[in-house]
Amino acid sequence: MPDAFLIHAALAGVGLMLAAGPLGAFVVWRRMAYMGDATAHAALLGVALALLSDLPVALGTALVALAVASLVTVLSSRDRAADTILGVLAHSALAIGLVAISFAPQVRSDLSAFLFGDILTVSLADLAWIWGGAAIVLGLLAWRWNALLTATVNEELAQAAGLDPRRERFVLTVALALVVAVAIKIVGALLISAMLIVPAAAARSFARTPEGMALIAVLIGCASVLAGLWGSFTYDTPAGPSIVTAAAALFAFSLAKGRRAR
Repeated sequence: MPDAFLIHAALAGVGLMLAAGPLGAFVVWRRMAYMGDATAHAALLGVALALLSDLPVALGTALVALAVASLVTVLSSRDRAADTILGVLAHSALAIGLVAISFAPQVRSDLSAFLFGDILTVSLADLAWIWGGAAIVLGLLAWRWNALLTATVNEELAQAAGLDPRRERFVLTVALALVVAVAIKIVGALLISAMLIVPAAAARSFARTPEGMALIAVLIGCASVLAGLWGSFTYDTPAGPSIVTAAAALFAFSLAKGRRAR
């Protein structure tokens, strides 16, 4: 019988991937990988501000991630290069967050938990937050699925169908901020974008439809979580990086499978 902390960790990882899988598919389709990085880096600033103001870490993380993602969306639509805006905000938010954390001495020794996650310490309250956040993201994506797909394929087509592509981008922005807030406890600020991108990228080689790719991304992500936890427990390696390493191995397998298919 596995220990309780391993069961909690597995449930937390599976809950995260239920949301990160479908959202990661949109991140891959829209080439928003750098957007995920910027939002994840901003999460550290949210952690610092939450700790300094005695707010729940998850709330501070979600608010700052949403603010930065929204700022990127606004600025990149004003004749500015999106990659430049993302680069400036990502690194600025990370640097400011690290500076702000230096004013909270009790956090300095535990900074790695926020950078790389600490899934093995997930509590029942954390599980409620993770699964609740994942349910909101899934509901949001299910509600706007067809509109999001249309806007992703062709924004002019979306406008002709009466959709507002900016609204659909904002829906993805909100979902991304929520996933970042959920994931920081599990894999940390530096590895969140990996769990959005790698399972979805691996799913591309196996999927025939958008819905199929989203589902396969969830399955690959869950397999990565379980394999990473097994590796961490067996070889005494960091849990968060072990999960991402397992996802990278599955991505490598998908590339090999794709070459054989061609």
